[in-house]
Amino acid sequence: MAKWQERAELLFKEEGLTNLKNANVLVVGLGGVGSFAAEFLARAGVGSMTIVDGDTVDITNINRQLPALHSTVGLPKVHVVGDRLMDINPELKLIRVQEFLSPERAFEIVSEEFNYVLDCIDSVTPKLNLIIAAKRKRVKIISSMGAGGKMEASKVKVADITNTVNCMFAKTIRRRLKEHKIDKLKVVFSSEIQDETSLKMTDGSNYKKSFYGTNSYMPGLFGLYAAETVIRYLLKKV
Repeated sequence: MAKWQERAELLFKEEGLTNLKNANVLVVGLGGVGSFAAEFLARAGVGSMTIVDGDTVDITNINRQLPALHSTVGLPKVHVVGDRLMDINPELKLIRVQEFLSPERAFEIVSEEFNYVLDCIDSVTPKLNLIIAAKRKRVKIISSMGAGGKMEASKVKVADITNTVNCMFAKTIRRRLKEHKIDKLKVVFSSEIQDETSLKMTDGSNYKKSFYGTNSYMPGLFGLYAAETVIRYLLKKV
């Protein structure tokens, strides 16, 4: 055990830390949700991780995303997040993939070598591609739904997508998954009603047609719930 893991060992025990060290996870999307989820996994002691994101840090990311600072604007998120993860755990076996996932690449990158996939993508088409790939290959996955337009931390929870309420993003994903005969998916969502006045339309680039206003803490909280789900599974199952 490394000295920095002393507190974790008291809670996880030696066997738990070994399970985490032997685990391999895939985190796709390093925005407000995925950047925090990846960091929580690294600090827990996960031994191998692949991070995927084709985006660079934008100044509008600063209010909610871990890699976003005035000094990092314009830099690839996989580089900023990846460097941070390696500074947390220099022994982490880290693979960085700087690209937006096409349907073909989603199917290529998801493999049985991963113990868990964290879907932290915030646009419909790439998210569907990743979920379908994981389901077809029988790899465990947790998917983040919409954190935008929401304020109440107590409304965030983990559930099957069939049990989500007040989340238009989840409703869209659920409907599209049914077309592929997929009706079960573990998700992080909020049951709070979205603030529709915070909606803004876009030019449709990078598969995103619109987005909601977002605060500093809700995306990170979604990432926390996703990471917790994965960590607690890995402690017992790997």
